[in-house]
Amino acid sequence: MPTLNGLKQTCASVWSVVRELSGDDAYERYLKHQALSHPLETPLDRAAFFKAEQRRKWEGVRRCC
Repeated sequence: MPTLNGLKQTCASVWSVVRELSGDDAYERYLKHQALSHPLETPLDRAAFFKAEQRRKWEGVRRCC
C-alpha cells in the first residue's frame, strides 16, 4: 500500500513534468541558466523575462504566405 509520502512525491513529480511540458517553469530554468552561465549578470525579474519572451516569440513573425 502506497504511503502518503510516496503519493506526495509522485504528485510532485507529475506536476514538475506538466510544468516543464507547458513551459510554465521557463523562468526558473532561466534563473538556473543565468546562475551557471552568467553569474556576474543580474537576471531579469519575472515581469521583464515574460515581456522579453513574448517579444522573442512574436516579433518578426515570418510566414510563407
